[in-house]
Amino acid sequence: MEPKKYQAPILPRRRFLVASATALAATPSAFALSGPSTRDLPADDGNVLAKGAPGASHAGADESIKRFAIRFPKARILDLRERIAATKWPSQELVADASQGVQLATMKRLAQYWQTSYDWRKFETRLNRLPQFITKIDDVDIHFIHVRSKHVDALPVIVTHGWPGSIVEQLKIIEPLTNPIAFGGNASDAFDVVIPSLPGHGFSGKPTALGWDPVRIARAWIVLMKRLGYSRYAAQGGDWGNAVTEQMALIAPPELVGIHTNMPATVPDEIAKSLQAGGPAPSGLSVEERYAYDQLDFFYKHGLAYAQEMSNRPQTLYAIEDSPVGLAAWMLDHDARYALISRVFADQREGLTRTDIVDNITLYWLTNTAVSSARLYWENKLAFFAPKGVKIPVAVSAFPDEIYTAPRSWSERAYAKLIHYNRLDKGGHFAAWEQPEATVAELRAGFRSLRSSKA
Repeated sequence: MEPKKYQAPILPRRRFLVASATALAATPSAFALSGPSTRDLPADDGNVLAKGAPGASHAGADESIKRFAIRFPKARILDLRERIAATKWPSQELVADASQGVQLATMKRLAQYWQTSYDWRKFETRLNRLPQFITKIDDVDIHFIHVRSKHVDALPVIVTHGWPGSIVEQLKIIEPLTNPIAFGGNASDAFDVVIPSLPGHGFSGKPTALGWDPVRIARAWIVLMKRLGYSRYAAQGGDWGNAVTEQMALIAPPELVGIHTNMPATVPDEIAKSLQAGGPAPSGLSVEERYAYDQLDFFYKHGLAYAQEMSNRPQTLYAIEDSPVGLAAWMLDHDARYALISRVFADQREGLTRTDIVDNITLYWLTNTAVSSARLYWENKLAFFAPKGVKIPVAVSAFPDEIYTAPRSWSERAYAKLIHYNRLDKGGHFAAWEQPEATVAELRAGFRSLRSSKA
C-alpha cells in the first residue's frame, strides 16, 4: 500500500492513541479485600494444566495453578455510580477543538453512559465464561486467560496487552484463533491462547518490591508457558506487550519459535537522533519512511506528557485512583494524535463501542490499578522504539494509525529474521481490539511458516 503523505490530524478529528483508551501491583494478589470476590472452580478436561520447571520461582515456592472467577460486591458498583454522579466538573475548554485536552462534552457523555446505562455484570459474565487462572511467579500472583483449541496441532501463543489497555483488548480474537474453522480459517490455523494480565494491572498482583520491568515480566511469561507444559510456542504484543515480547525473544528460550508485533521497535539510530534534535527530517527518506518520521515527530512533540508523568512521578497520580471520571479522562487523553476513544462518545464509532471503552476503564477502577499500572513506566529503562537486536523469527503488522507505521525498510534492518511484513490500510494502536479480523489474519499469516516442528 502506498502511504499518503503524513499530516498531523486536525484536532477536532484526531484520534487518541489509547495504548490501551491498552495496560500494560499494594497487595501481592488480586484477592485483596477491596478487590473482587473469587472462588476456585473445578478443572475440566478441556483445560488440563501441567506444572513445569520452577524457572524464576523460588525453590519450594507454590507453583500451583488455580481457577479464577470474579464477582465484585454490589456496593462497589453503587459506589462507582455515586462517585460519577458527584463529579466536580471543570469549566469548559476555551477552544473549539480538543487541543486543550479531552473536551467537557465528551466526558459528560461518557459519565452519563457510565452512570446510567453501563452494566458491568455483563462483562463479568463474559469474562467468567472463559477459563481464567492465577499462579504465583516470582512472588507475584499472575492472572491469565488460557483457552486451548480442540485442534491437536494448535500453536500456543502468549499475547500481552499494553497500557491503558488490559485483557479486554484481546477478548475478540480468542475464539477466531482457537476455533478457526468457524471463522473462515482452517484447522491448520489453530492456536492455543494465553493472555496474562501484566503485574500491577487487572487481576494480577501488585508487586511489593522494585524491579518489575519488561525484562522481568518476560522472564515470568517464560516460566508461565513452561508451567503450562508447552514445549513450542509463539508470542505476540503491542505497546508494553511488544516490549515484553521482544525481551522474551532476546532471552530466546528454546521453546519460543517466533514473535509477532503490531507495534515494532524499528527506529534507526540516525532517525532517533534527528528527532531528538528537533531539526528537519534527514534527506533521502522514502515516502514510507518520511510518513513514519512525521508521525514520530508529532508524537514526541504532542503526545508524551502522560508517559513523562508516569515515568517520573507515578505515585503522584492519586486523583485517577480517587475519581472515576478523572481516570477516564486520563485514559482517553493518552495521546494527542488519535481521538479513537473519545470519538466513540461523539457517535463516530470506529471499531470500538462505548461498552468496549467503559469495560476497560471500569476494570482499572474496580481493581484499583491506576497507579500500580503506571509504575511500569517508572520501572522501564528500555528505549521504546529502538531496535533491540532480536535474532529469532519476527512477524510485523504495520497499522496506519499506530504511533508510527513502521516501514518495511526499518523492519528489515531491525529484525535479522523478518518472516512476515504487512502494511495494513486500516487500524491503529489497539489492533486486536479495534480490528480483530485483521489481527487474526495477521497472526495466522505471520506464524504460518513456524507451524512445522522442523521450522
